[in-house]
Amino acid sequence: MTNIPEADLDDRAWLQESTLTHGVPEAARRMALCGPADDPVLRTAAAEWARAVRAACGESPEPLAADPGGAPSTPRVVMGLLSAMPRGLREDAQTALASALSDEAYAILPVDGQGAAVVSRTPAGVLYGVFHLIRRLRLCEPLHEPCVSSPKNAWRMLDHWDNADGTIERGYAGKSLFFRGGQIDFDEARVRDYARLLASIGVNAIVINNVNVHETETRFLTEAHLPGVARLADVFRPYGIRLFLSINFASPVDLGDLPTADPLDPRAEDWWRAAADRIYEHIPDFGGFLVKADSEFRPGPFTYGRDHADGANMLARALAPHGGVVIWRAFVYNCLMDWRDRRADRARAAYDHFVPLDGRFLDNVLIQIKNGPMDFQVREPVSPLFGGLSDTNVMLEFQITQEYTGQQRHVCYLAPMWKEVLDFDTHARGPGSTVAEIASGKLFGRPQGGVAGVANAGDDVNWTGHSLAQANLYAFGRLAWDPSLDSAEIAHEWARLTYGDDPDVVRAVMGILMASWPAYEAYTAPLGVGWMVNPGHHDGPNPEGYEYSKWGTYHYADWQGVGVDRTMATGTGYTGQYHEPVRSLFEHLETCPDELLLFFHHVPYTHVLHSGKTVIQHIYDAHFDGVEAVAWMIEAWRRLQGRIDPVRHERILARLEDQMQRAIEWRDVINTYFYRKCGIPDARGRYIYP
Repeated sequence: MTNIPEADLDDRAWLQESTLTHGVPEAARRMALCGPADDPVLRTAAAEWARAVRAACGESPEPLAADPGGAPSTPRVVMGLLSAMPRGLREDAQTALASALSDEAYAILPVDGQGAAVVSRTPAGVLYGVFHLIRRLRLCEPLHEPCVSSPKNAWRMLDHWDNADGTIERGYAGKSLFFRGGQIDFDEARVRDYARLLASIGVNAIVINNVNVHETETRFLTEAHLPGVARLADVFRPYGIRLFLSINFASPVDLGDLPTADPLDPRAEDWWRAAADRIYEHIPDFGGFLVKADSEFRPGPFTYGRDHADGANMLARALAPHGGVVIWRAFVYNCLMDWRDRRADRARAAYDHFVPLDGRFLDNVLIQIKNGPMDFQVREPVSPLFGGLSDTNVMLEFQITQEYTGQQRHVCYLAPMWKEVLDFDTHARGPGSTVAEIASGKLFGRPQGGVAGVANAGDDVNWTGHSLAQANLYAFGRLAWDPSLDSAEIAHEWARLTYGDDPDVVRAVMGILMASWPAYEAYTAPLGVGWMVNPGHHDGPNPEGYEYSKWGTYHYADWQGVGVDRTMATGTGYTGQYHEPVRSLFEHLETCPDELLLFFHHVPYTHVLHSGKTVIQHIYDAHFDGVEAVAWMIEAWRRLQGRIDPVRHERILARLEDQMQRAIEWRDVINTYFYRKCGIPDARGRYIYP
């Protein structure tokens, strides 16, 4: 079946290199490259195609000239820049790419019968097109089928929360790929393999260090560390990926150079300008800065009586001459709240902070907004800041790493959740004002936008701890490139690329993935309430873990009812941050979706949902149903024994069996908690611990 050692198959992820039993088209066995032979990204594109063909059939493709001249046509794969294509191909490609707005767009055109040409205006576009062609090769699809693909988002970024000591904040897949023992220290071959995975799904930017910037990472801006950062950039560059740094806003002070980091003080501005100049001397294509400021005790412009626009624009002016950007996180809220104050509402914070500043940010600033108003819960409404900012560049932030969705101990395929966010209609400019249109910048005609994902990769052999969690990384890249893709189709594609063409295997893997998010939601926090986790590490059930805390994460369960009143009529007024008709949808009990009911309303346990069940019966049923769904996943996976290499089969089975025990714990803790609160028994007579 394959000549790769079984233990390494997970290391290949979706770029498997087994021999293809269905054969390789003749055209794939010949290739031609059009463009500067010394361009590193074009060289990578050619090398990746050669590697894929060699893995598929055991032979490297024969190099040929792009234009056979007067010779008989020979099917081949031609790849390269639009400007370097032979005349006939260039004219066809120019027509095909005419409507593509991004320079990273690519066209695949038929050539010489069954051959294909991959053409783009830029080397990165050629690389993305070649990886598309590799997908076709592995999936036994026609190479010559014409298509044009253009990324919806200019920035498709991974945010690593890696620390210099090698740990990863909210990391569940081993240690950092980039850092060890307080140093930039990495296995170049391993990082190159990671860059291959990211380029294959269209990722074009990476932040290598934690947004919570500690003492050592603050020094990444200095001459002592920049050569190491530059070495990492050198590994990512041939794959079209630009490197970013998370920075400490107080760096001028913390590094001992200035008495102030006031963004309106010329000394601070000069300091950051010099820092940017120094970085670009080492890394000419450096992307820019990611900033968490005035959030969860991180320093920021508030220290000096300034606002976010003052702080972001100071950094933006320093980066602008070099083409760099500032990505400023909107995750800003009061983390010293008084739980006694029922009018205080953390969900309001991002909108209240940033909407008054709309229009004041420079064009090389992007405000990075979490998909929901709280913090990556298993179910939240879409942040109203999407549509609240109309004169500011924004980025959508997802969490790929499963902090609140099972920590990669549970399988939880997140693409269906992300699709709901991307497709959500804010009505900011009438119907069709989706989050995808806003994040890309298209809806409001902004110059740039994008999607960022908090990374879920570490140095575990399978990259993501749970092998099935690779599907989340894959799906993130595919959706960042094209938000219109269907999450089930992405799951199907990933399953075939990762596990092969056995229909029973693909069907089972797809079924497990598509059932996993609903199952996890069912046996954890009900109806949008969120936060029922142990404080700090956020693993495992604890219904009141954050209920009386400073973090503003409350559900207000008592003996009569549960939920947070966020209405304009009687609550915190949060619903007023949405545009109509969304505002009214969430404001009224009669129209609020069941799955978000307790996020927006405090209701009795006997309140009847649109489903016809009472709230308390839904809680009981969902938690039992969630456990049964995990039992089904285990049996579906067991049936694949002998159809999947034993190392991967046993590894995933062990994770699923562990998930079962954790799901049972969730079920029993949550059901008992609410039974003790309300005293209402399960209508179906199942045992709930008293």
